[in-house]
Amino acid sequence: MMKMLGSLLFWGFMLVSSVLLFPFAVLIWAVTVRFDKRRFLLHRFTSLWASLYTWLNPVWRVRVVGRENLYEGGPTVLVANHRSLVDILVLFRLQSHFRWVSKHENFRIPFVGWNMTLCDYIPIERGKAGSIQMMMRHCDRALADGNSILMFPEGTRSSTGRLRSFKPGAFHIAERNKVPIQPIIVRGTAEALPKRGFILQGRNDISIEILPVIPAAEVAACAAEEMLERVRAVVSDALKNEQPSM
Repeated sequence: MMKMLGSLLFWGFMLVSSVLLFPFAVLIWAVTVRFDKRRFLLHRFTSLWASLYTWLNPVWRVRVVGRENLYEGGPTVLVANHRSLVDILVLFRLQSHFRWVSKHENFRIPFVGWNMTLCDYIPIERGKAGSIQMMMRHCDRALADGNSILMFPEGTRSSTGRLRSFKPGAFHIAERNKVPIQPIIVRGTAEALPKRGFILQGRNDISIEILPVIPAAEVAACAAEEMLERVRAVVSDALKNEQPSM
């Protein structure tokens, strides 16, 4: 009963705050769109907006590990494991500039999805070759403009906690654009909100671990498929001592 009540309060707060904050996002977009091509200010506002839900939730303790590893010397491809809807909120705690690659359905969500469009985040319709090609071209443009991009190479959330196979898109994009790859590990989110359902669980420790960046020279010197296996091995090794989450 307490979990149900807490969940209703959380989702209700998210709805009300999104209605209230979206007009500010529109105002920032309207004022800055002509000179802020990277949507830097709007993304920073969005990062603060999303972070509210982890800062104010009393049962989530979120920490960032290895922040000194975060590459900020130029655009990069950030890749993270994916376990829960909460991953999205938590990764905004990086407070770093990037463009999300996200399934196109998310862009239809009132207020939140509309803001994603204003931020020029990058939609993809899974399983459709044309959409995948459009996504990759959009990523190319974003990187050329100096934006990093953030992707879940598993493509969808793991329902078991075990790392799924990686899709090659992120690695082809990094290879083609000669940019670094930044692996990121998210822990504890599946325990906070499992894949199936919207009932928040009890008190949870959530962490983001930023692993050492793979330099652009190494990315360019390695075939995308080989880099995929290398990064997946690094992520898998970092997760190997965890118990799978159901």
